Amino acid sequence: MRLFGAVAVAGALLGSGAAAGDAQTLARKPVHLGVASCAGGNCHGAVLPAKGSSVRQDEYLIWWQESNPARVDKHHRAYTVLLGKRARRIARNLGLADAATAPLCLNCHADNVPPDRRGPLFRLADGVGCEACHGGAGPSGPSRAGWLGVHLSGAGHQANLDAGLRRTEDPAERAKLCLRCHFGDPADDQRFVTHRIMGAGHPRMPFELDTFTLAEPAHFVVTKRYLARKGPLSDARVWAVGQAASLVARMDALMNPKRTPKGVIPELALFDCQACHHDVTVLRWRNRASNALGPGRPRLYDADAVMLEVIAARLAPDLARQLRAHVLALHRATTENWDAVVREAAILRGLAQSLETTLARADFSRADLSALANGLLAAGRDGEANAYSGAEQATMGLGAIAANMQMAGLLGAAQVQRLNAALAGLDGILADDQAYRPDAFVKALDAVQQALPARR
Repeated sequence: MRLFGAVAVAGALLGSGAAAGDAQTLARKPVHLGVASCAGGNCHGAVLPAKGSSVRQDEYLIWWQESNPARVDKHHRAYTVLLGKRARRIARNLGLADAATAPLCLNCHADNVPPDRRGPLFRLADGVGCEACHGGAGPSGPSRAGWLGVHLSGAGHQANLDAGLRRTEDPAERAKLCLRCHFGDPADDQRFVTHRIMGAGHPRMPFELDTFTLAEPAHFVVTKRYLARKGPLSDARVWAVGQAASLVARMDALMNPKRTPKGVIPELALFDCQACHHDVTVLRWRNRASNALGPGRPRLYDADAVMLEVIAARLAPDLARQLRAHVLALHRATTENWDAVVREAAILRGLAQSLETTLARADFSRADLSALANGLLAAGRDGEANAYSGAEQATMGLGAIAANMQMAGLLGAAQVQRLNAALAGLDGILADDQAYRPDAFVKALDAVQQALPARR
Protein backbone atom coordinates (compact mmCIF):
# COMPACT_ATOMS: atom_id res chain seq x y z
CA MET A 1 0.00 0.00 0.00
CA ARG A 2 1.26 3.46 -0.85
CA LEU A 3 1.12 5.95 2.01
CA PHE A 4 2.45 9.47 1.76
CA GLY A 5 2.92 12.47 3.97
CA ALA A 6 6.64 12.97 4.54
CA VAL A 7 8.29 15.47 2.21
CA ALA A 8 11.66 13.81 2.77
CA VAL A 9 10.49 10.81 0.75
CA ALA A 10 7.60 12.19 -1.26
CA GLY A 11 9.76 12.52 -4.34
CA ALA A 12 12.24 9.75 -3.57
CA LEU A 13 14.83 9.37 -6.28
CA LEU A 14 16.49 6.04 -5.55
CA GLY A 15 17.29 4.49 -8.94
CA SER A 16 16.26 0.85 -9.24
CA GLY A 17 17.36 -1.67 -11.81
CA ALA A 18 20.36 -3.90 -12.22
CA ALA A 19 23.53 -4.84 -14.05
CA ALA A 20 23.91 -3.04 -17.38
CA GLY A 21 22.88 0.57 -17.95
CA ASP A 22 22.93 3.42 -20.42
CA ALA A 23 24.88 3.36 -23.66
CA GLN A 24 27.50 5.85 -22.49
CA THR A 25 28.40 3.80 -19.42
CA LEU A 26 28.38 0.55 -21.37
CA ALA A 27 30.75 2.00 -23.96
CA ARG A 28 33.26 2.82 -21.21
CA LYS A 29 32.91 -0.63 -19.60
CA PRO A 30 33.80 0.55 -16.09
CA VAL A 31 34.90 -1.81 -13.36
CA HIS A 32 32.35 -2.51 -10.61
CA LEU A 33 34.23 -2.27 -7.35
CA GLY A 34 31.55 -3.81 -5.14
CA VAL A 35 29.23 -2.59 -2.40
CA ALA A 36 32.00 -2.83 0.22
CA SER A 37 33.94 -0.11 -1.60
CA CYS A 38 31.16 2.35 -0.64
CA ALA A 39 30.74 1.13 2.94
CA GLY A 40 33.56 2.91 4.75
CA GLY A 41 32.58 4.77 7.91
CA ASN A 42 33.70 8.08 6.40
CA CYS A 43 31.86 7.42 3.12
CA HIS A 44 28.43 5.77 3.08
CA GLY A 45 28.82 3.24 5.88
CA ALA A 46 28.21 5.41 8.94
CA VAL A 47 26.00 4.00 11.71
CA LEU A 48 24.07 7.27 12.09
CA PRO A 49 23.27 10.09 9.66
CA ALA A 50 25.98 12.72 9.51
CA LYS A 51 25.15 16.13 10.94
CA GLY A 52 25.61 19.11 8.66
CA SER A 53 26.36 16.95 5.62
CA SER A 54 24.66 17.22 2.24
CA VAL A 55 24.41 13.40 2.24
CA ARG A 56 23.34 11.06 5.03
CA GLN A 57 26.52 8.90 4.90
CA ASP A 58 24.58 5.90 6.31
CA GLU A 59 23.30 4.83 2.89
CA TYR A 60 24.97 1.42 3.03
CA LEU A 61 23.23 0.59 6.31
CA ILE A 62 19.84 1.64 4.87
CA TRP A 63 20.41 -0.64 1.86
CA TRP A 64 21.70 -3.53 3.95
CA GLN A 65 19.51 -3.44 7.08
CA GLU A 66 17.24 -6.41 7.80
CA SER A 67 15.73 -5.36 11.14
CA ASN A 68 12.53 -3.83 9.76
CA PRO A 69 10.87 -6.24 7.30
CA ALA A 70 8.53 -3.51 6.10
CA ARG A 71 11.48 -1.36 4.98
CA VAL A 72 13.98 -3.91 3.71
CA ASP A 73 15.49 -2.90 0.39
CA LYS A 74 14.44 -5.65 -2.01
CA HIS A 75 17.44 -4.87 -4.19
CA HIS A 76 19.70 -6.01 -1.34
CA ARG A 77 17.82 -9.32 -1.12
CA ALA A 78 17.49 -9.89 -4.86
CA TYR A 79 20.27 -12.49 -5.05
CA THR A 80 19.15 -14.26 -1.87
CA VAL A 81 15.75 -14.85 -3.49
CA LEU A 82 17.49 -17.08 -6.04
CA LEU A 83 18.51 -19.47 -3.25
CA GLY A 84 14.94 -20.08 -2.10
CA LYS A 85 12.58 -22.96 -2.72
CA ARG A 86 10.42 -21.06 -5.22
CA ALA A 87 13.40 -19.99 -7.31
CA ARG A 88 14.77 -23.55 -7.37
CA ARG A 89 11.38 -24.79 -8.55
CA ILE A 90 11.18 -22.14 -11.30
CA ALA A 91 14.70 -23.03 -12.42
CA ARG A 92 13.80 -26.72 -12.67
CA ASN A 93 10.67 -25.87 -14.63
CA LEU A 94 12.83 -23.93 -17.10
CA GLY A 95 15.44 -26.67 -17.35
CA LEU A 96 18.08 -24.59 -15.54
CA ALA A 97 20.56 -26.26 -13.22
CA ASP A 98 20.55 -23.47 -10.64
CA ALA A 99 18.81 -20.08 -10.47
CA ALA A 100 21.77 -18.65 -8.55
CA THR A 101 24.16 -19.32 -11.45
CA ALA A 102 21.91 -18.87 -14.50
CA PRO A 103 22.46 -15.59 -16.43
CA LEU A 104 18.73 -15.49 -17.12
CA CYS A 105 18.18 -14.97 -13.38
CA LEU A 106 21.39 -13.20 -12.40
CA ASN A 107 21.07 -10.45 -14.99
CA CYS A 108 18.33 -8.82 -12.93
CA HIS A 109 18.78 -10.37 -9.49
CA ALA A 110 22.42 -9.28 -9.21
CA ASP A 111 24.91 -6.81 -10.64
CA ASN A 112 25.98 -9.43 -13.17
CA VAL A 113 28.80 -7.67 -15.00
CA PRO A 114 31.40 -9.87 -16.73
CA PRO A 115 34.24 -11.23 -14.54
CA ASP A 116 36.82 -8.91 -16.10
CA ARG A 117 34.79 -5.92 -14.86
CA ARG A 118 34.61 -7.04 -11.22
CA GLY A 119 36.86 -5.45 -8.61
CA PRO A 120 38.43 -7.32 -5.67
CA LEU A 121 35.55 -6.48 -3.30
CA PHE A 122 32.81 -7.33 -5.81
CA ARG A 123 30.34 -10.08 -4.82
CA LEU A 124 27.40 -11.36 -6.84
CA ALA A 125 25.75 -12.27 -3.55
CA ASP A 126 25.37 -8.56 -2.75
CA GLY A 127 22.45 -8.54 -5.18
CA VAL A 128 21.49 -5.29 -6.83
CA GLY A 129 23.98 -3.00 -5.12
CA CYS A 130 25.18 0.58 -5.46
CA GLU A 131 26.85 0.30 -8.84
CA ALA A 132 23.97 -1.61 -10.42
CA CYS A 133 22.02 1.64 -10.15
CA HIS A 134 24.69 4.34 -10.04
CA GLY A 135 27.09 2.79 -12.57
CA GLY A 136 30.47 1.13 -12.22
CA ALA A 137 32.74 3.34 -10.11
CA GLY A 138 36.09 1.92 -11.15
CA PRO A 139 38.40 2.62 -14.09
CA SER A 140 37.44 1.63 -17.60
CA GLY A 141 40.98 1.77 -18.90
CA PRO A 142 44.37 3.40 -18.30
CA SER A 143 43.05 6.80 -19.32
CA ARG A 144 39.70 6.57 -17.53
CA ALA A 145 39.81 6.63 -13.74
CA GLY A 146 36.08 6.08 -13.11
CA TRP A 147 33.78 8.28 -11.09
CA LEU A 148 34.80 7.09 -7.62
CA GLY A 149 37.96 9.21 -7.50
CA VAL A 150 36.10 12.31 -8.65
CA HIS A 151 33.35 11.56 -6.13
CA LEU A 152 35.84 11.30 -3.26
CA SER A 153 37.49 14.55 -4.28
CA GLY A 154 34.31 16.50 -3.57
CA ALA A 155 34.37 18.07 -7.01
CA GLY A 156 30.57 18.25 -7.14
CA HIS A 157 27.63 16.40 -8.63
CA GLN A 158 28.14 17.54 -12.22
CA ALA A 159 31.76 16.38 -12.12
CA ASN A 160 30.57 12.98 -10.89
CA LEU A 161 28.12 12.78 -13.78
CA ASP A 162 30.81 13.77 -16.26
CA ALA A 163 32.96 10.94 -14.89
CA GLY A 164 30.23 8.33 -15.47
CA LEU A 165 27.91 8.43 -12.45
CA ARG A 166 24.36 7.76 -13.63
CA ARG A 167 21.89 10.63 -13.46
CA THR A 168 19.28 8.73 -11.45
CA GLU A 169 17.59 11.97 -10.39
CA ASP A 170 16.44 12.40 -14.01
CA PRO A 171 13.10 10.55 -14.29
CA ALA A 172 13.65 9.65 -17.95
CA GLU A 173 17.09 8.17 -17.33
CA ARG A 174 15.92 6.39 -14.19
CA ALA A 175 12.89 4.94 -16.00
CA LYS A 176 15.07 3.43 -18.71
CA LEU A 177 17.39 1.96 -16.09
CA CYS A 178 14.58 0.48 -13.98
CA LEU A 179 12.69 -0.89 -16.96
CA ARG A 180 15.69 -2.93 -18.07
CA CYS A 181 14.75 -5.32 -15.26
CA HIS A 182 11.24 -4.35 -14.21
CA PHE A 183 10.09 -4.96 -17.79
CA GLY A 184 13.19 -6.32 -19.48
CA ASP A 185 15.17 -5.89 -22.66
CA PRO A 186 13.12 -7.47 -25.47
CA ALA A 187 16.25 -7.81 -27.60
CA ASP A 188 18.03 -9.90 -24.94
CA ASP A 189 16.77 -13.41 -24.27
CA GLN A 190 18.71 -13.38 -20.99
CA ARG A 191 17.00 -10.24 -19.69
CA PHE A 192 13.33 -10.51 -20.56
CA VAL A 193 10.61 -12.20 -18.51
CA THR A 194 8.65 -14.07 -21.16
CA HIS A 195 5.31 -15.79 -20.76
CA ARG A 196 7.25 -19.07 -20.60
CA ILE A 197 9.16 -17.79 -17.54
CA MET A 198 5.96 -16.60 -15.91
CA GLY A 199 4.36 -19.94 -16.69
CA ALA A 200 7.26 -21.57 -14.85
CA GLY A 201 6.33 -19.57 -11.74
CA HIS A 202 7.92 -16.13 -12.02
CA PRO A 203 5.64 -13.28 -10.88
CA ARG A 204 4.20 -10.92 -13.47
CA MET A 205 6.01 -7.62 -13.99
CA PRO A 206 3.84 -4.59 -13.11
CA PHE A 207 5.77 -1.34 -12.78
CA GLU A 208 5.18 2.34 -12.05
CA LEU A 209 8.23 4.52 -11.63
CA ASP A 210 7.14 6.87 -8.84
CA THR A 211 5.50 4.21 -6.67
CA PHE A 212 8.37 1.77 -7.04
CA THR A 213 10.81 4.57 -6.23
CA LEU A 214 8.88 5.49 -3.10
CA ALA A 215 8.73 1.84 -2.00
CA GLU A 216 12.49 1.84 -1.52
CA PRO A 217 13.92 2.94 1.84
CA ALA A 218 15.05 6.48 1.02
CA HIS A 219 18.82 6.83 1.41
CA PHE A 220 18.78 10.62 1.31
CA VAL A 221 16.95 13.54 2.86
CA VAL A 222 15.51 16.32 0.75
CA THR A 223 17.05 19.58 1.93
CA LYS A 224 17.81 22.89 0.25
CA ARG A 225 21.32 21.63 -0.44
CA TYR A 226 19.91 18.45 -1.98
CA LEU A 227 17.61 20.45 -4.25
CA ALA A 228 20.49 22.71 -5.26
CA ARG A 229 22.47 19.66 -6.39
CA LYS A 230 19.70 17.54 -7.91
CA GLY A 231 16.95 19.95 -8.91
CA PRO A 232 13.25 20.19 -7.93
CA LEU A 233 11.13 17.18 -7.08
CA SER A 234 7.78 16.30 -8.61
CA ASP A 235 6.03 12.97 -8.06
CA ALA A 236 3.59 13.81 -10.85
CA ARG A 237 6.43 14.38 -13.31
CA VAL A 238 8.12 11.12 -12.30
CA TRP A 239 4.82 9.27 -12.72
CA ALA A 240 4.09 10.88 -16.09
CA VAL A 241 7.57 10.35 -17.54
CA GLY A 242 7.53 6.78 -16.26
CA GLN A 243 4.29 6.04 -18.11
CA ALA A 244 5.76 7.37 -21.35
CA ALA A 245 8.95 5.36 -20.91
CA SER A 246 6.95 2.23 -20.14
CA LEU A 247 4.93 2.61 -23.34
CA VAL A 248 8.14 3.11 -25.33
CA ALA A 249 9.56 -0.10 -23.84
CA ARG A 250 6.42 -2.09 -24.65
CA MET A 251 6.31 -0.80 -28.20
CA ASP A 252 9.99 -1.71 -28.60
CA ALA A 253 9.08 -5.24 -27.57
CA LEU A 254 6.25 -5.44 -30.10
CA MET A 255 8.61 -4.19 -32.81
CA ASN A 256 11.49 -6.50 -31.92
CA PRO A 257 11.83 -9.47 -34.32
CA LYS A 258 12.64 -11.76 -31.39
CA ARG A 259 9.11 -11.19 -30.07
CA THR A 260 7.38 -11.94 -33.38
CA PRO A 261 4.84 -14.74 -32.95
CA LYS A 262 6.31 -18.19 -33.41
CA GLY A 263 3.70 -20.48 -34.90
CA VAL A 264 0.21 -19.52 -33.77
CA ILE A 265 1.18 -18.21 -30.32
CA PRO A 266 2.41 -14.60 -29.82
CA GLU A 267 4.59 -13.55 -26.89
CA LEU A 268 1.84 -13.48 -24.29
CA ALA A 269 3.95 -11.53 -21.79
CA LEU A 270 3.04 -8.48 -23.88
CA PHE A 271 -0.66 -9.07 -23.31
CA ASP A 272 -2.85 -8.16 -20.33
CA CYS A 273 -2.49 -11.00 -17.80
CA GLN A 274 -5.83 -10.54 -16.03
CA ALA A 275 -7.76 -10.32 -19.28
CA CYS A 276 -7.32 -14.10 -19.41
CA HIS A 277 -6.29 -15.10 -15.88
CA HIS A 278 -9.27 -14.46 -13.65
CA ASP A 279 -12.15 -16.19 -11.96
CA VAL A 280 -14.39 -17.21 -14.86
CA THR A 281 -17.43 -17.41 -12.60
CA VAL A 282 -17.39 -13.62 -12.25
CA LEU A 283 -18.52 -11.52 -15.19
CA ARG A 284 -15.73 -8.96 -15.65
CA TRP A 285 -15.69 -8.06 -19.33
CA ARG A 286 -16.79 -4.55 -20.26
CA ASN A 287 -16.75 -2.76 -23.56
CA ARG A 288 -13.98 -0.19 -23.89
CA ALA A 289 -13.95 2.52 -26.52
CA SER A 290 -10.15 2.48 -26.70
CA ASN A 291 -9.77 -1.14 -27.84
CA ALA A 292 -13.07 -2.16 -29.48
CA LEU A 293 -12.25 -5.83 -28.92
CA GLY A 294 -15.14 -8.09 -28.16
CA PRO A 295 -15.23 -10.55 -25.26
CA GLY A 296 -12.94 -13.55 -25.41
CA ARG A 297 -10.12 -11.87 -27.33
CA PRO A 298 -6.71 -11.57 -25.69
CA ARG A 299 -5.70 -7.92 -25.54
CA LEU A 300 -2.34 -6.25 -25.38
CA TYR A 301 -1.38 -4.63 -22.08
CA ASP A 302 -2.31 -0.98 -22.51
CA ALA A 303 -2.63 0.44 -18.98
CA ASP A 304 0.38 2.71 -19.54
CA ALA A 305 -1.24 4.04 -22.72
CA VAL A 306 -4.48 4.73 -20.83
CA MET A 307 -2.54 6.64 -18.16
CA LEU A 308 -0.60 8.54 -20.80
CA GLU A 309 -3.80 9.57 -22.56
CA VAL A 310 -5.11 11.04 -19.30
CA ILE A 311 -1.85 12.93 -18.87
CA ALA A 312 -1.73 14.15 -22.47
CA ALA A 313 -5.38 15.24 -22.40
CA ARG A 314 -4.30 17.90 -19.90
CA LEU A 315 -0.82 18.80 -21.14
CA ALA A 316 -0.79 17.96 -24.87
CA PRO A 317 -4.37 17.54 -26.17
CA ASP A 318 -3.40 17.01 -29.81
CA LEU A 319 -1.06 14.19 -28.87
CA ALA A 320 -3.80 12.73 -26.66
CA ARG A 321 -6.14 12.48 -29.66
CA GLN A 322 -3.43 10.83 -31.75
CA LEU A 323 -2.59 8.47 -28.93
CA ARG A 324 -6.18 7.29 -28.57
CA ALA A 325 -6.56 6.77 -32.32
CA HIS A 326 -3.42 4.69 -32.61
CA VAL A 327 -4.04 2.65 -29.46
CA LEU A 328 -7.38 1.70 -31.01
CA ALA A 329 -5.61 0.89 -34.28
CA LEU A 330 -3.00 -1.21 -32.44
CA HIS A 331 -5.67 -3.32 -30.75
CA ARG A 332 -7.44 -3.75 -34.08
CA ALA A 333 -4.15 -4.80 -35.68
CA THR A 334 -3.90 -7.79 -33.33
CA THR A 335 -6.94 -9.22 -35.12
CA GLU A 336 -5.29 -8.78 -38.54
CA ASN A 337 -1.56 -9.59 -38.76
CA TRP A 338 1.68 -8.89 -36.94
CA ASP A 339 3.00 -6.53 -39.59
CA ALA A 340 0.09 -4.23 -38.81
CA VAL A 341 0.90 -4.51 -35.10
CA VAL A 342 4.50 -3.47 -35.75
CA ARG A 343 3.44 -0.49 -37.87
CA GLU A 344 1.12 0.83 -35.19
CA ALA A 345 3.66 0.13 -32.46
CA ALA A 346 6.21 2.28 -34.30
CA ILE A 347 3.75 5.19 -34.45
CA LEU A 348 2.84 4.85 -30.78
CA ARG A 349 6.49 4.67 -29.82
CA GLY A 350 7.10 7.99 -31.55
CA LEU A 351 4.11 9.59 -29.80
CA ALA A 352 5.27 8.27 -26.42
CA GLN A 353 8.78 9.61 -26.99
CA SER A 354 7.41 13.04 -27.89
CA LEU A 355 5.32 13.03 -24.75
CA GLU A 356 8.25 11.91 -22.63
CA THR A 357 10.25 14.91 -23.82
CA THR A 358 7.34 17.25 -23.11
CA LEU A 359 6.60 15.77 -19.69
CA ALA A 360 10.23 15.85 -18.58
CA ARG A 361 10.08 19.67 -18.83
CA ALA A 362 6.55 20.13 -17.50
CA ASP A 363 5.74 22.11 -14.38
CA PHE A 364 2.65 20.64 -12.76
CA SER A 365 0.47 23.43 -11.37
CA ARG A 366 -2.29 23.02 -8.82
CA ALA A 367 -4.80 23.06 -11.68
CA ASP A 368 -2.79 20.39 -13.55
CA LEU A 369 -2.67 18.11 -10.53
CA SER A 370 -6.39 18.48 -9.94
CA ALA A 371 -7.18 17.81 -13.61
CA LEU A 372 -4.95 14.73 -13.68
CA ALA A 373 -6.55 13.29 -10.55
CA ASN A 374 -10.02 13.87 -11.94
CA GLY A 375 -8.95 12.41 -15.27
CA LEU A 376 -7.89 9.20 -13.55
CA LEU A 377 -11.14 9.06 -11.59
CA ALA A 378 -13.11 9.51 -14.81
CA ALA A 379 -11.10 6.82 -16.59
CA GLY A 380 -11.85 4.45 -13.74
CA ARG A 381 -15.55 5.19 -13.81
CA ASP A 382 -16.05 5.00 -17.58
CA GLY A 383 -14.33 1.62 -17.94
CA GLU A 384 -11.01 2.67 -19.45
CA ALA A 385 -9.15 2.11 -16.17
CA ASN A 386 -11.20 -0.36 -14.19
CA ALA A 387 -9.93 -3.56 -15.72
CA TYR A 388 -7.40 -4.87 -13.21
CA SER A 389 -4.23 -3.58 -14.90
CA GLY A 390 -5.76 -0.15 -15.50
CA ALA A 391 -7.11 0.05 -11.96
CA GLU A 392 -3.67 -0.91 -10.63
CA GLN A 393 -1.95 1.85 -12.60
CA ALA A 394 -4.67 4.41 -11.81
CA THR A 395 -4.29 3.73 -8.10
CA MET A 396 -0.53 4.25 -8.26
CA GLY A 397 -1.04 7.38 -10.35
CA LEU A 398 -3.47 8.81 -7.82
CA GLY A 399 -0.90 8.13 -5.10
CA ALA A 400 1.78 10.01 -7.03
CA ILE A 401 -0.50 13.00 -7.65
CA ALA A 402 -1.61 13.08 -4.01
CA ALA A 403 2.01 13.00 -2.86
CA ASN A 404 2.80 15.90 -5.18
CA MET A 405 -0.17 17.84 -3.80
CA GLN A 406 1.01 17.26 -0.26
CA MET A 407 4.58 18.27 -1.10
CA ALA A 408 3.27 21.46 -2.73
CA GLY A 409 1.33 22.36 0.41
CA LEU A 410 -2.08 21.79 -1.20
CA LEU A 411 -3.26 19.28 1.41
CA GLY A 412 -3.75 19.73 5.13
CA ALA A 413 -3.07 17.00 7.66
CA ALA A 414 -6.72 15.92 7.74
CA GLN A 415 -6.84 15.64 3.94
CA VAL A 416 -3.66 13.59 3.90
CA GLN A 417 -5.22 11.21 6.39
CA ARG A 418 -8.44 10.90 4.37
CA LEU A 419 -6.56 10.38 1.11
CA ASN A 420 -4.33 7.72 2.66
CA ALA A 421 -7.44 5.90 3.88
CA ALA A 422 -9.10 6.18 0.46
CA LEU A 423 -6.00 4.94 -1.36
CA ALA A 424 -5.70 2.11 1.14
CA GLY A 425 -9.25 1.15 0.18
CA LEU A 426 -8.26 0.93 -3.48
CA ASP A 427 -5.18 -1.11 -2.60
CA GLY A 428 -7.32 -3.52 -0.62
CA ILE A 429 -9.58 -4.10 -3.61
CA LEU A 430 -6.51 -4.78 -5.78
CA ALA A 431 -4.79 -7.06 -3.25
CA ASP A 432 -5.94 -10.27 -4.98
CA ASP A 433 -6.28 -10.10 -8.74
CA GLN A 434 -8.44 -13.22 -8.75
CA ALA A 435 -10.89 -11.69 -6.27
CA TYR A 436 -10.88 -8.26 -7.95
CA ARG A 437 -14.28 -6.72 -8.65
CA PRO A 438 -14.45 -3.69 -10.99
CA ASP A 439 -17.71 -2.45 -9.43
CA ALA A 440 -16.09 -2.31 -6.00
CA PHE A 441 -13.16 -0.35 -7.43
CA VAL A 442 -15.44 2.17 -9.12
CA LYS A 443 -17.39 2.66 -5.90
CA ALA A 444 -14.17 3.14 -3.89
CA LEU A 445 -13.12 5.96 -6.24
CA ASP A 446 -15.82 8.10 -4.62
CA ALA A 447 -13.84 8.20 -1.36
CA VAL A 448 -10.78 9.45 -3.25
CA GLN A 449 -12.88 12.12 -4.97
CA GLN A 450 -14.24 13.34 -1.64
CA ALA A 451 -10.76 13.53 -0.08
CA LEU A 452 -9.22 15.57 -2.90
CA PRO A 453 -9.14 19.38 -2.74
CA ALA A 454 -12.10 21.07 -4.41
CA ARG A 455 -11.50 22.25 -7.95
CA ARG A 456 -10.66 25.91 -8.47
